[in-house]
Amino acid sequence: MAFCTKCGNEIPEDAGFCPYCGIPVEKQEPIKTPLPPASTSIVERMIRAARLDSTLYDEVENDETATLQALFIVVIASISSGIGSAASIAMLGVEPSIIIASLISGLILSLVGWLIWSFITYIIGTKVFGGIATYGELLRTIGFSDAPGILLIFSFIPFLGGVISFVIGIWGLAAMAIAVRQALDFSTVNAILTCIVGFIAYMLFEFMLFFLI
Repeated sequence: MAFCTKCGNEIPEDAGFCPYCGIPVEKQEPIKTPLPPASTSIVERMIRAARLDSTLYDEVENDETATLQALFIVVIASISSGIGSAASIAMLGVEPSIIIASLISGLILSLVGWLIWSFITYIIGTKVFGGIATYGELLRTIGFSDAPGILLIFSFIPFLGGVISFVIGIWGLAAMAIAVRQALDFSTVNAILTCIVGFIAYMLFEFMLFFLI
């Protein structure tokens, strides 16, 4: 319902002039409620990544500033896994120096593995299965798929540690498949095939590297 701003009488919605006093009717543009900005909080993003929220992986794929967040998640997941393993072997009486060296080497291997795995997945996903993505997009989404690994800090718990590791392993594989699917913009089947072929290629790479060193 609209009213004339001069005489105060009701006027039809589509009228160009007031039928009573004849002044032009000003058309008011509808008020658009702005969409809330996408969350950039790393904690919220980690939770969404762990929940297998596909929109999160689309979000970080297109957010170049999320690369550092992905790096942070890989580091935290590696440290959490290392702490869980360290606690387990500490119960066996292993020397602290060996545990610390294991933590440091595990962190380095996790970071290098993330870089290499993302590159292999990028090559196979784009060249073999026809996906569309950049290396940076896969680097970010795959990094965020490490979010469930933070819970590996609890893997030292007697009797439950093995179950926790198994569940988080399956959880991480599901997150990885979604990350690859969203980054490469193709089907879930192609994402799974990309991960399988990529894993085989990665294992062959590590095998050859082992013998070269």
